[in-house]
Amino acid sequence: MAVRRGTDGAGTAPHGRRRSRTALLRSRGALAGLLLLLAGCGIRPTEVPTDAGPAPSRLPCVLDEDSVSQPPGTTPAKVYLVCGAQLVVVNRYLSEPSAPGPLPVARQLLDQLLLQPSEAERLAHFTSAVPSGTALAGPRPGDPARTLRLTVDPAGLTGPALAQLVCTLGESAAATAGGTVLLGGPGKTPVRAYVCDRELRANPGRTPVPTVPVT
Repeated sequence: MAVRRGTDGAGTAPHGRRRSRTALLRSRGALAGLLLLLAGCGIRPTEVPTDAGPAPSRLPCVLDEDSVSQPPGTTPAKVYLVCGAQLVVVNRYLSEPSAPGPLPVARQLLDQLLLQPSEAERLAHFTSAVPSGTALAGPRPGDPARTLRLTVDPAGLTGPALAQLVCTLGESAAATAGGTVLLGGPGKTPVRAYVCDRELRANPGRTPVPTVPVT
């Protein structure tokens, strides 16, 4: 069969092979240029999946407290810390009260709220809003029984700080039989009966701490 000639007298088959070789050389050249560009940017081409490192060791507001053993001679207690704009309970351990009444227990709980979060708590984004230097005293003359007086006016605390105090003390022996917390401030600051509820725990920054009549 006759081979059809082009204007230069060459067959179409050799001409096609030359075009294939030219395209191959061009693709190789483009690949080499891409490799040089990646090398210049500090990126090493690899076919092996890269390791982005381990996942975060702590989930927000989740603590592994099963591995923490209770120290001898202590009593478990619930302490409310701030995490994710809400109050979340953590377990702490208190020593045996040195004297009867609500004040020794309340002081130990306040000390727990004033502590810097542990490393595990910090990694899980737990914080405390209770200001440093806050202290507690017993009732003044004329105060209702089980009154606790802060060195600062409770009304002057931030919402999360007051909520932490009320919710933590409200689940302890420092609360009244009805679960209220009687708090006053220095001097003649009036005593108020505070309660902790679900709405306060869910949003302490925007929910006013509920109060009930002092009895």
